[in-house]
Amino acid sequence: MEYVKTRTIMTKSDQGGHWFGIDYHMNLYRGCSFGCIYCDSRSEAYHIKNFDEIKGKVNALDILEEELASKQFKGVVSFGTLSDPYNIMEEKYEFTRGALKLIEKYGFGVSIDTKSDLILRDLDLLKSINKKNNVIIKISITTTDESLAKTLEPNVISPEKRFHLVKVLRENGIYAGVLMTPVLPFVTDSEENIKSMIKEAHRVRARFIYTKMGMTLRRTVADYYYEKIDQLYPGLSMDYKGIYEKSLIANPLRYKDLLELFVNECNRYQLLCDMGEIIQDYKIKVPQVNEQISLF
Repeated sequence: MEYVKTRTIMTKSDQGGHWFGIDYHMNLYRGCSFGCIYCDSRSEAYHIKNFDEIKGKVNALDILEEELASKQFKGVVSFGTLSDPYNIMEEKYEFTRGALKLIEKYGFGVSIDTKSDLILRDLDLLKSINKKNNVIIKISITTTDESLAKTLEPNVISPEKRFHLVKVLRENGIYAGVLMTPVLPFVTDSEENIKSMIKEAHRVRARFIYTKMGMTLRRTVADYYYEKIDQLYPGLSMDYKGIYEKSLIANPLRYKDLLELFVNECNRYQLLCDMGEIIQDYKIKVPQVNEQISLF
């Protein structure tokens, strides 16, 4: 694995905790091995060349420990906003596991987005962190169709195995649910897929399922996606270009109807789907250093 130099590992969230209650962002790797054809992290906005090639960061854990030690606010640290923290290199190099050990040591919370069952290797650390602070795990799943998932996400475990991850995490007391993003127009935006996703999430006792009911189409993302989608569905890129050419966001044509269906089905199965409600449900008040001192 190649390495790149970096000055920082953890950065403060610019969304004020509105995205799953995240306070800090962190990416220990650059690039990803899963090959998802729709991935927004391919965007030129993130300045990651050769996104399918995974690179580490020089002295990443040493830098992270310095940053964690310097923070008084023990907020939730997000893994996986740009690159899956459980990519193919993690089993050997254990950067993510090392970071979780530091987060547990310094009393921070953690938010993880992943498509990999390697996360179960770190169940011991997640349970330990969960005793001190907030933990939320989002397992990314786009469809229940096994063959379709294999074409959209060629190097990822099956949807069935990913739903099982949610089940295991929940059985171990971890707050976990399904991240149903993106929703691809003409591909995964059918009523059947939405209903089956919610039904499966309920079956494995997911606490929530969240979607933005669409996908991003920044220029470099769109170029890659159109090339791949035409290999699966010849000519489909022309439909996209005819409708979404001047837009960075591609919502399904029946966006309002599908979103209403999604919410109704979630209510039917008693699954949380509103961002504010999810944050309120999983986040407990964790006393901070300055608050503890003020008590005395």
